[in-house]
Amino acid sequence: MFYITTAIDYTNGSPHIGHAYEKVLADVIARYRKLCGDDTYFLTGVDQHGQKVQQTAEKEGIHPATYVRKTTKGFTNAWKALELDYDGWAETTDERHKACVQDILQKLYEQGQIYKKQYKGFYSIRQEQFLTDKERGEDGEFGPEWGEVEERDEENYYFKLSDHIDWLRSFIENNDFILPKFRKADVINALEKAADTDLCISRPKSRLRWGIELPFDTEFVTFVWFDALINYISFAGYNKPEGSDLPDFDKLWPADLHVIGKDILVPSHSIYWPCMLHAIGFSDSEMPTLLVHGWWNIKTNEGSEKMSKSIGNVVDPINLVEKFGVDCVRYYLVRDIHTGRDSNFDPERLVMLFNTELANNLGNLCNRGLSMTKRFLGGATAQSDYDDELSQELRAESATTIAAYKEAMDRYAISEALEIVVKFITLTNQYTDKQAPWALAKDETKRAQLTTVLAHLTEVVALVSVLLKPVIPSACARIQSQLKADFLADITLDKLAWGIIPAGHEVAKPKPVFPRITLEEA
Repeated sequence: MFYITTAIDYTNGSPHIGHAYEKVLADVIARYRKLCGDDTYFLTGVDQHGQKVQQTAEKEGIHPATYVRKTTKGFTNAWKALELDYDGWAETTDERHKACVQDILQKLYEQGQIYKKQYKGFYSIRQEQFLTDKERGEDGEFGPEWGEVEERDEENYYFKLSDHIDWLRSFIENNDFILPKFRKADVINALEKAADTDLCISRPKSRLRWGIELPFDTEFVTFVWFDALINYISFAGYNKPEGSDLPDFDKLWPADLHVIGKDILVPSHSIYWPCMLHAIGFSDSEMPTLLVHGWWNIKTNEGSEKMSKSIGNVVDPINLVEKFGVDCVRYYLVRDIHTGRDSNFDPERLVMLFNTELANNLGNLCNRGLSMTKRFLGGATAQSDYDDELSQELRAESATTIAAYKEAMDRYAISEALEIVVKFITLTNQYTDKQAPWALAKDETKRAQLTTVLAHLTEVVALVSVLLKPVIPSACARIQSQLKADFLADITLDKLAWGIIPAGHEVAKPKPVFPRITLEEA
């Protein structure tokens, strides 16, 4: 079983393109694993607790539960618009999750991994955590990334994070825990700050009630990270009660992939989370793999700037889908960014990539291949004894393309995989121009050559519709419908090879799958 999960989104707000990219990236990977024939489980969801949620709900004069129901709907609507096909949905207010969190807290408390102490220090309201002098900049001040910082003096419970730092350092240095690998150095450096620091995992109810109660002290709720991170195992069936409809944990864990943004790599997912798992009793072989993606920034005349709600430059994914269509948005999100790196959101490139690579390139191939098969061969492919060097090269390139596509997708290099497929489509269009089937159709003595050429075009359309389906599933389903090849929906990658469209197969009249977009009209 291939288990993939994303970071759950904090419901104190609404989804933006950064959330959308992460979810589409994970969805593409999950669909690809299914194409490979793997049983796959894709989990995503929302983080609904915390001080910021409580404060926002109070300002609106509503209960936090009402507030998170409303904001959660914004996320589910966005993921529906983007055609995410997730198998599991996590909400941290779910009673099953609460029970799992409290069970873990109780066990760690009984094992002496959680203790209580008085602490006076500086607290970041934005990040909902206490800070130390190690978080100060060279000027001695806490940077803007921490938001409003205030001094607090209160009693809380702490998790013995420092007990696990030596183990974590060794584990990270000796395992491929973090992808891309260049992110490993960021975590190793951050470990120095955590070496002698324990993690505050509670908040007194006197200032925060919207959270999961500590089972051993009901005057406190647990810190939002200690709650949220556990969703990756709670909704995978960890310690589930008898008769629960949650998955079988032993079949899912360890997670093959956690897809997260670089902003939550340190310290939450690369330090807190593995140390929590280690304390619970998970072995090195049971640790998940983190796939860390970069940010979408906004293109400006000077270069780029980070998206920010305060600046007002965030991009709404639902608006994007309404303007450009789901195929265009999904394709752009994984085509114009290399996994792990940052990229600038640029509507002009979004339109250019769609028009150039899909509308002009693939759309042209689909239209020419199917329309000429209908017009010149009565709508059915046929066998021919004709063969030439160009046709041999195209068939050879199909095998090369499939192998290179698989290699790139296995590295989660989605953009590279798409480049490989686009190159193959371009080669096929060049093959069409060189063979000129419209001219062959005028010469009865060229009938065998015409039959071979059009069969090759139909074959490539079929192959490409399978390779691109993880990225643009709706468009590829429409292509396969026009091919009258419903069997392609169930084909696995190991069975994908030249010859999947049999001789005598009838195709339908083509309809535009990728209507061109103009930025002005959108």
